[in-house]
Amino acid sequence: MTKSENTLRIAVDIGGTFTDLACFDEYTGAISFGKALSTHGELVNGIQNTLDSAGIDLSNGNLFLHGSTIAINTLLERTGAKTALLITEGFRDIYEIGRVNRPDAYNLFFSKHEPLVPRSLRYEVSERLRADGSLHKPLDQNAVRELARELRSQHIEAVAILLLHSYRNPDHEKRVKEILKEEIPGAFVTASHELSQEYREFERVSTAVANSYVGPRVSEYLGELENHLSDKGFSGDFYAVQSTGGLFPVEHARRDCVRMLESGPAAGVIGAQAICAQLGMPDSIAFDMGGTTAKAGVISKGRPLTTGSALIGGYEKALPIQIPMMDIFEVGTGGGSIARVELGNSLRVGPQSSGSMPGPVCYGRDGTEPTVTDANLILGRLDEHNFLGGEMPLYLDRAKKAMEDKIAKPLSLDLTKAADGILRIAVTQMSHAVKAVTTERGLDAGSFTMVVYGGAGPLHASAIAREIGIRKVLIPHAPGYFSAYGMLFSDLRYDYVRSVFRRLESLSFDEIEAYYKEMEDEGRAALGASQIRPDEIIFERAADMRYVGQEHAVTVDLPNEFFLSKDRSAIKNHFDEVHKVRYGTSAPKEAADIVSLRVTVLGRMKKPPRNSVTPGNQQPSDESLRTHKPVYFRSVGDFVKTPVYRRDLLKSGNEFHGPALVEEHASTTVVQPGDTVKVDLYGNLQISIGSDRS
Repeated sequence: MTKSENTLRIAVDIGGTFTDLACFDEYTGAISFGKALSTHGELVNGIQNTLDSAGIDLSNGNLFLHGSTIAINTLLERTGAKTALLITEGFRDIYEIGRVNRPDAYNLFFSKHEPLVPRSLRYEVSERLRADGSLHKPLDQNAVRELARELRSQHIEAVAILLLHSYRNPDHEKRVKEILKEEIPGAFVTASHELSQEYREFERVSTAVANSYVGPRVSEYLGELENHLSDKGFSGDFYAVQSTGGLFPVEHARRDCVRMLESGPAAGVIGAQAICAQLGMPDSIAFDMGGTTAKAGVISKGRPLTTGSALIGGYEKALPIQIPMMDIFEVGTGGGSIARVELGNSLRVGPQSSGSMPGPVCYGRDGTEPTVTDANLILGRLDEHNFLGGEMPLYLDRAKKAMEDKIAKPLSLDLTKAADGILRIAVTQMSHAVKAVTTERGLDAGSFTMVVYGGAGPLHASAIAREIGIRKVLIPHAPGYFSAYGMLFSDLRYDYVRSVFRRLESLSFDEIEAYYKEMEDEGRAALGASQIRPDEIIFERAADMRYVGQEHAVTVDLPNEFFLSKDRSAIKNHFDEVHKVRYGTSAPKEAADIVSLRVTVLGRMKKPPRNSVTPGNQQPSDESLRTHKPVYFRSVGDFVKTPVYRRDLLKSGNEFHGPALVEEHASTTVVQPGDTVKVDLYGNLQISIGSDRS
């Protein structure tokens, strides 16, 4: 590579409050960062503001990577397109009936999920395939064409198609889509087999509807961004981040929009995986707290845990999405989460967020309701004159007044106790996200190191660790930009799945090998069509397995040697082990089924270097100590004169004890009394958690 070539790999992640940027110069190896407030309604402007803050010229870019919350926000806020659903005759209501889950059996006020498509816009299609994909009743193409014209007259923006057993034979779905595109050329159309080739009609219809519902908005936004990049002289390739943390071309993202639901959080887990691999730390929890939400994922034995489906919106009223994604749990608690006194003088924090506009009261942007960020400022954990390196002043007096008027007085508390109460509630809520991906998955959270990032994450890392019983916390370099940074470590990725339903004891390895080869060839072709040439292509195999008689399956990674040796007992033993970890029990003497086969095809890309930092003495240098300031710690019950270190001046080998603050451009780490911090070879802050609860 010569210096005259475009060498910048630019990654941008849009969050609810801030838009973050990380840029890797593939020629020099340099990494730079940028941050600006998200501009909701005009997201492209926020991206350009972030580029400007980092001094990045798009004309020097060769690859633009992007993760955004637009898809998930459109789904949760119910602001998507007017969508119709076409479904096999006689099955109009399976989308509404769902799984008939009743998570709270004695709740008289329980209400089911609300479909994204009302019943009046669900239409039956005359056709029927058998479970093996063979024809039972031909497709009535004329009726479909008449229906398409009716949809056009109703100004339908998007259409989802779910025909029974299309995962076995997609011919009818393909033809219905062709007719719709002919009759309603401007409509966004999704056929279920394009996203999921697994059984379970409810999950497949929910996925197809969700894609069509968010599709017009997401596709339009990505198109606007693509045009903006071109106008700014960008001539490289534009890739989006999937919910698996992998990359796919923007033209695929504009079609399969639902694959971007958890793009930003997934990239953060990829970044955590890269750090853990470098440190030889196979098991960790990736915890991300930004301005709006907190998310947690798990890296086990060096690999992020993924799932073949997820419930969007919580278990009670969830809409399932049946696509591969990072196994991430999210709670509505972030720096901008609003604190309110509700009925019965109860203090509630979130899930409503002040976002970037108006933002927390201390931002001085006309916010009136106190937030978690305001509480941190009042307790001395943030510096009103040194937020974002002094680029963004904070207003302590406004935060105090809002806290006094809205929380302290109604609850008859002093200002400090009110602010501390908000943080205690926030920490408890965020600990639920960590428990959901560890304890509820059969994992011992206390045996993991928690990698904490996001602009607000390091402020609460120690308190969350204490809440759960975690003894080790790691704060990576530049945690305030970490999801964008993680994108720089993402690879090209394609995931495929086929439902097969085979008893393991009578498994035909030749048949299974043919399925795997078909999916691997499909992935190889997809990588070959990409403009990027990966350094290496890797195939990972897995299977969804269950004991005979069970309804639901678990995903088991299967090494290729199991198939080369045709070793059924190795597959069964591996499944038993995974089942025991997940559910606390296994049945080695029971027969097992293979339900679905999975293949992940990875195109490995060049990774940014992780350079060591300057070595120093055990005692931090005097220059690294910026000041001392009063900070409130609950374990002490008062404000404590606390040293404040500059992270950019800390050196590897430095060690110090809490209480302390470590400030950097986009984040502050709170070191509780009893904690010990060591700066490792690569500049990470490795915190040993003390026993005091603060």
